Formats: sequence, structure tokens, C-alpha cells
Amino acid sequence: MLELYGHPFSSYTWKALIALHAGETPFIFRMLGPDQPENGARVAAASPLGKFPLLVDGDTEVFEATSIIEHLWLNHSGAARLLPVDPVAAAKVRMIDRVFDNYVMGPMQAAVAEHLRGGGKDQARIDEACSQLERAYGWLEGWLEHYVPSTTISLIECAAAPALFYADWIVPIPTSCPRLAAYRAHLLALPAVVRCVEDARPYRGFFPPGAPDRD
Repeated sequence: MLELYGHPFSSYTWKALIALHAGETPFIFRMLGPDQPENGARVAAASPLGKFPLLVDGDTEVFEATSIIEHLWLNHSGAARLLPVDPVAAAKVRMIDRVFDNYVMGPMQAAVAEHLRGGGKDQARIDEACSQLERAYGWLEGWLEHYVPSTTISLIECAAAPALFYADWIVPIPTSCPRLAAYRAHLLALPAVVRCVEDARPYRGFFPPGAPDRD
């Protein structure tokens, strides 16, 4: 039985969970928290900085959410078509995965990190992160002109759903990006994503800038 170590409110844990849910892949979820020190110790020892999520598949440990999804695609694909079979098409999917991780999730987390500093937060860094998100939104609006969303879950949806869910809490998607706003709504209606949203709902009070009363 696969084991996934993470937290229900973690964006990157969501990314792995969406792939598992979409593939209807059996797994055990190992919660991270003060009441589960043994889970934290397992994660801390698995990767250079001890970050989660962590997938344990027998004797194999896989960290980094994208690598976890690649591992699932190769070994436990189930019902989900996480990556195209064609290597050229797969390379394009991986590129968009990097866009959501680096240019949406990255700035969002940078803003959250500053809020965690409390009174010591650097507003200039928050403003810079917000500016980066706005620029990424504009690029994604153009990309969506040629990308047709579907109910199929791929690596793109696994990356896009948590990134856009939380980024929109930091910088709401503007009216100038209607395709992106519609794509976020589409993602949040997918059953695999709905499960993540609902499982994370009890932890919204932990969102440092304050979670909006929506979604």
C-alpha cells in the first residue's frame, strides 16, 4: 500500500493528492503535525531539507510533488492520464507544470512567508510577489486561449489547482483575465480537487494573510 506523508492544507500535498484521487489509487495518508512526531521524523530524513509531501512505495521514497506524480504515472497510473505518452507532448505538459510551480505557487508562497514574519514582514517583498503573480496571470490568460480545459486530470491540473486556489487568495484574479478565472472555477469543480478543498477546510484559519470567506 502506498503511503503519502503531508498535510491537508499544504498546496504541494494537494498536488500529489489530486493525482492519487484522480487515479483512484489506494493509499494511506500519513498526517504531519505535533501529534504525529514519527511521521515528521520520516519526512525529515527522506530529503535534503525534509520537506513534504513524501510518497513511500515499498522500499522507494519519492519526494517533490512533480516527481511523485511522475512515479505514479510510471508505476500506479490507475484511471488518470497524468502525462501524454508522446514524449514531445509530455515535455510541453512538464513546462506548464513548472509555470504553475515557479511563477504562481512560488510568488504566492513568498507572500505567505512574509506574512508569517508578523510585525517583521517586508511589505516590499509582498508587493514584488504580488506583481509577479499579476504578470503570471496575464501570461496564463494568453496560454488558455489555446488550452481547452477538460475533466481529465493531468500533471497540469495537479499543479494548477492548488496554485490558483491559494494565489487567488493573495491576489484575486482580475477581470482582465476571464479565461483564467473560469479555469480556476473549472478546477475547483473537479471531484479530485473538491476532496482536497473539503479536507483542507478545517485548517483555513492557519492561512497567515487570512483566508477569504469564499471557495
